[in-house]
Amino acid sequence: MDVTDKKILDLLQHDSTLSIAEIGNKVGLSQTPCWKRIQRLEADGYIQRRVALLDPDKLGLGLNVFVSVEISDHSHEWLSRFSEAIINMPEVMEFYRMAGDVDYMLRVVVADMAAYDQFYKRLIAAFPLKNVTSRFAMERVKATTALPFYQPGGKATKPA
Repeated sequence: MDVTDKKILDLLQHDSTLSIAEIGNKVGLSQTPCWKRIQRLEADGYIQRRVALLDPDKLGLGLNVFVSVEISDHSHEWLSRFSEAIINMPEVMEFYRMAGDVDYMLRVVVADMAAYDQFYKRLIAAFPLKNVTSRFAMERVKATTALPFYQPGGKATKPA
């Protein structure tokens, strides 16, 4: 992957509605070579999919809950069943297996406290869990889907 590929990815992750001509102009390529690079980046898995990002508040889904889950059973069978069940819960936006004092972290998006209570009851009824801790976001200060791998000017972002 070269700097041009990184520029293309950065442009797409900020606005996937840009035309091939617009992207090509911004990275110094004509349409055909630009399109071929995008197709290659998709084929190589750098671009997983293109989506529209929706406003959760306008859709009545304004409550973000971060849920820490501790479990007692760490068998492969239990973990597989648990993962499959969580993946199939539409309220769960993100789902991570953690290192440290909790086993799993979920980001759950629901309309309100009553909707979260329904989710919580389904969660604890489905599996024996050692501990479930819910943290409610009061305000979304920053939310982005753009990964910090590239900065304009051709320099890669370096961790602090």
